[in-house]
Amino acid sequence: MLSVICILLFCLLISFSPQITVSLNVTLPHQHPYPEAVVQQVQRKVNESIYRRQLLDTTINAQCQTGNPIDDCWRCDPNWSKNRQRLADCAIGFGQGAIGGKNGKYYVVSDSSDADVVNPSPGTLRYAVIQEEPLWIIFSGDMFIKLKHELIVNSYKTIDGRGAKVHITGNGCITLQYISNVIIHNIHIYNCLPSGNTDIRSTPSHVGHRGRSDGDGISIFGSRNIWIDHCALSHCTDGLIDAIMGSTGITISNSYFTHHDEVMLLGHDDRYSPDTGMQVTIAFNHFGVGLVQRMPRCRRGYIHVVNNDFTEWQMYAIGGSANPTINSQGNRYTAPVDANAKEVTKRVDTDEEEWSGWNWRTDGDVMVNGAFFVPSGEGGLSNQYAKASSVEPKSAVIIDQLTLNAGVFGAPRDNSISISYGGGTTTGARGSGGGGSTGAGDDSDFFGMIFGNGAPEKLSTTAYTILLSVLIILILYTNQLLLLLL
Repeated sequence: MLSVICILLFCLLISFSPQITVSLNVTLPHQHPYPEAVVQQVQRKVNESIYRRQLLDTTINAQCQTGNPIDDCWRCDPNWSKNRQRLADCAIGFGQGAIGGKNGKYYVVSDSSDADVVNPSPGTLRYAVIQEEPLWIIFSGDMFIKLKHELIVNSYKTIDGRGAKVHITGNGCITLQYISNVIIHNIHIYNCLPSGNTDIRSTPSHVGHRGRSDGDGISIFGSRNIWIDHCALSHCTDGLIDAIMGSTGITISNSYFTHHDEVMLLGHDDRYSPDTGMQVTIAFNHFGVGLVQRMPRCRRGYIHVVNNDFTEWQMYAIGGSANPTINSQGNRYTAPVDANAKEVTKRVDTDEEEWSGWNWRTDGDVMVNGAFFVPSGEGGLSNQYAKASSVEPKSAVIIDQLTLNAGVFGAPRDNSISISYGGGTTTGARGSGGGGSTGAGDDSDFFGMIFGNGAPEKLSTTAYTILLSVLIILILYTNQLLLLLL
């Protein structure tokens, strides 16, 4: 009888605190124990910003109240340049804890040179990023910074390119290794080449020998609380952004990706188990001209892909291996002309018998030009295959609005390819497949397209646990009864 009571009490405890059960599976010390709560918070912020946009007269300030919760957080202040550190309060998703150089001094980069990577000159970007103290780094004017070798950034730094045209290119580009709390905002990053086999200073007191770098635009290695926002990335040797070796707490938002093969890698190796704790939010980005694959390519971890505009891929958009969770919500996927490349998703080097249990979800995604997303696991409950049919005009307008300013503010875009948004479907409860209804036909249901859910109603964690408790008690009671009868 005592054993029955203990089991019942334990089950009731975890039913009222589901976070306890989730935290038992935490892989990295800084990962969020309940990622679905972060996803729901992103949903609320997006919906609140869009609703606020509806209520206010946006003609007063066209750059304000766009419906994009990150931009609306700071751009509505006409004096934002006098309160730049307000930006640190505006991140969403898994990287929202990235404070960068908040509460630190401002450092003005006045010298675009990078002549000495061991003893960098004061006034250079390299001198600023290696300091131990928190710094909010800004630029005295437009700059073209050609790096001699990889730029190794220390913790608690913000690289803020607002108000200037800042280009970073050259050898190695930006490395975030075993650090935390970095914000990179409003920077052009391109033509990054492999380099290394040399000594590079990483802090005021440490110079280390570096092997050969891959030529990533931004390399995130064993780091946490990272936010990359409003950057434009293209033409690098390896990845535009790679996050590996147990990195977590990352948001990549409002950026513009073009002209590259392997765009974004999340996860080091299928066998590297710490990447199970990797958590990344990819929001409001534009994936555009000349892209081939990996937007992103995921190994393990939890990846939330929300309200992005995928206008081109040649192989696939989102790929993965080693059982990552991919939660795709409110994106627009425009398939290429190639009939063999219509699928958004790709399970890399994995048999269907294995990947059929992976949790890949599509919810409120807009599929254009025959694009289709193959969900699996829990994500396959609502739609086995979400294929194109027709699209509500308002759906396209919402995504257009949320990604309106993706990339560096005021920078020219490559708009040489004309895209038609006719002919698509929206995944989730709002889409009926053939008719393509999104439930967004009137303003009263304006948010349905973004975060609908076509999955059957699930039992809550509490209900599951109570049922399990009753079942265990019945089994034990039956067992005791049989012993008495025998």
